Amino acid sequence: MGAGVMKKAGGGRRRRRSGHRRHAAMSEINVTPFVDVMLVLLIIFMVAAPLLTVGVPLELPKTAARAVPAEQEEPLTISLTLDGQIMVMNTPVPDAELIGRLRAVAAERVSDKLYLRADGAIPYERVVQVMGALNNAGYSNIVLVTDAGGPGFAGQTAPGN
Repeated sequence: MGAGVMKKAGGGRRRRRSGHRRHAAMSEINVTPFVDVMLVLLIIFMVAAPLLTVGVPLELPKTAARAVPAEQEEPLTISLTLDGQIMVMNTPVPDAELIGRLRAVAAERVSDKLYLRADGAIPYERVVQVMGALNNAGYSNIVLVTDAGGPGFAGQTAPGN
């Protein structure tokens, strides 16, 4: 990949001796292929990173709240779509099966934290009904997910803005 052969500068004299090496190993490493691979990986990760978030398209309400610290375990996310459908991660779940499925998931998880994402246009009553079902399934640590940069209370802006 990078080792080559380099001729010695010998001036004008040409002598041949038996056993004398005319060529020495080149001690330079060609880093161009390495840089090419790193740039390709950088581009791949830049494209893939936004796709790693939960893929249910919602128009989240905007608030002045701070961001929630990152978890060690992949967060369990429940999404409420504009048409009222419940999604556990990216899987649609009928209302009647929600509690049973979440109880089964709770037995396997270390954290009891659950992220609830709801479209800003759905009625508040529907969000509260789902929160009650989540509480009934054993989840009391429910985080409501919103978009940052929204209006603050009494005209105040979010910390850090």
